[in-house]
Amino acid sequence: MFESVFQSFEDQADASKGAARVAALRTEMRRLGLDGFIVPRADRHQNEYVPSSEERLAWLSGFTGSAGLAIVLRDRAAIFVDGRYALAVRDQVDLAIFEPLGLAAPGPAKWLEANLRKGARFGYDPWLHTPDQVERLKKALQSVGGELIAVEPNPIDSLWTDRPAQSLGKISLHPHKHAGEAAAQKFSRVAPLLSGEDALVVSDPHSVAWLFNIRGTDVSHTPLPLAYALILKTGKARLYVDARKLDEALRAKLGLLADLREPQHLERDLDDLGRKGKRVMFDAATAPEKLAGIVRDAGGVCAVATDPIALMKARKNAAELAGARAAHIRDGAAFARFLHWFAQNALKGKLTEIDAAKALETFRRETGKLKDVSFPSIAAAGPNAAVPHYRVTVRTNARIAKGIFLIDSGAQYADGTTDVTRTLAVGRPSAQMRDRFTRVLKGHIAIARAVFPKGTSGAQIDALARLPLWRAGLDFDHGTGHGVGSYLSVHEGPQRISKLGSTPLEPGMILSDEPGYYYAGHWGIRIENLVVVEPRAIVGAEREMYGFETLTLAPIDLSLIDAKLLDAEEIAWLNAYHARVRKVLSPLVEPAVRRWLAAATKRISL
Repeated sequence: MFESVFQSFEDQADASKGAARVAALRTEMRRLGLDGFIVPRADRHQNEYVPSSEERLAWLSGFTGSAGLAIVLRDRAAIFVDGRYALAVRDQVDLAIFEPLGLAAPGPAKWLEANLRKGARFGYDPWLHTPDQVERLKKALQSVGGELIAVEPNPIDSLWTDRPAQSLGKISLHPHKHAGEAAAQKFSRVAPLLSGEDALVVSDPHSVAWLFNIRGTDVSHTPLPLAYALILKTGKARLYVDARKLDEALRAKLGLLADLREPQHLERDLDDLGRKGKRVMFDAATAPEKLAGIVRDAGGVCAVATDPIALMKARKNAAELAGARAAHIRDGAAFARFLHWFAQNALKGKLTEIDAAKALETFRRETGKLKDVSFPSIAAAGPNAAVPHYRVTVRTNARIAKGIFLIDSGAQYADGTTDVTRTLAVGRPSAQMRDRFTRVLKGHIAIARAVFPKGTSGAQIDALARLPLWRAGLDFDHGTGHGVGSYLSVHEGPQRISKLGSTPLEPGMILSDEPGYYYAGHWGIRIENLVVVEPRAIVGAEREMYGFETLTLAPIDLSLIDAKLLDAEEIAWLNAYHARVRKVLSPLVEPAVRRWLAAATKRISL
């Protein structure tokens, strides 16, 4: 009945080959005169999702997470992962070969200082590291009198005999009705931001896609065209893209905006700018050291800074916001159908996590508008829900039993990107579950109702989501919210709500509101809606004020709420939200779903 088209549940991790592949890499290191080599989970653009041909870390180690790196020395090896994968990495790699460690402090640099021999020669691929990352490696090598060596081609590539071919995903125009602004107009806004620089290298494919009003199919879950662009201070632009990705009509349209060149020409053009002594701006987050080094070695000046396009892209225009609202209504109806189906079947004891993920994707596909899921669904039952970024596979697939089930999922539509999490009770929840859920809900409502002055950053409001948990001696270890793109990445910067969110929140920015609580080994809770920053008019206000409009439309499980823990304003917010969900979605769903929706969104009282 249900199937998955856009996500796989096969376990791609294969620890069994790690020993042989590390041994082969060490042989290649000896041939190159290296004492060590670093293998990041990265492509040439530092993307979150990368083409299969760029999954070098997974090939070497078996680790399939989206954030990590391995360091292989002649006598030992370590793999460093984001805290989200601290448990998963132990199941995916050969622990006799790799020592699992955290990316956070003390981190890879300190490990190198402690484990490299004096005078060591340490290799890296300059295409896979940013200039800042290379500087940190250099400092670590300097502390032991070592030398950092740029290695091309990457030694993994010669060992990976069945490496997939380079992605040549087709590129298409993103219609004006969704983009809301012509590419030429965007160019005119970028050029003045270069200030003292002569050119800007656009290395982030998200920025390339937004700037040129194009979308691609090079990676899963995010419609990215893998390409670079060069914006000159004169306003002229060059787009470096494989011509095989463009049809004749698109090539003609893009040719009116920019000089189209093959990707390999970028190196030559940067060398030319360097020889002329030009100042070239590079994005600190995504630019490869290889490109910055070309300018620097040719005599030019590298200005490594924040990509100015990122902030422009984050501030959604009226058309993008209209698309986001439409996408969330469509997605809300599909999600309501899923929740109704789940309510009818969960207690029968036959459903598994994969069944639920397939069902939700199917309901979304039935809209006729689904382009992709925005990330692999997190369908987590019981103890698996206590792992914030759990990924279900055929091997880990659990049966949904009485207790907690958490579903975190999203969709890509041409008019918008969605991301929603709901925690569902299967059977009667315990008092502890209701207490924790209600505290998470209180934090969620606090963000949704927040009013703050212009210039406020995400870090300044992050604590609002945590206070109800803090009062009980509890917390969660992830950020409260991430930015979201417009038919682009479900994880977009620079905006975020977290302890590290330093970017001021501005009207048009879309973010998630997703506090949680995780009872390790038992169950987990998260409630997530997407919100958009909007101006907030306050009578008598002395400052310009902002607040949030909630985009997501999905019932919040009433059986998990302890109403005694909510105050009158929180109950008023919940009732108003559910009334809106019911009013907007009821006309879009079948009678049986409509009846279920009416019960799921009924008013509660103190």
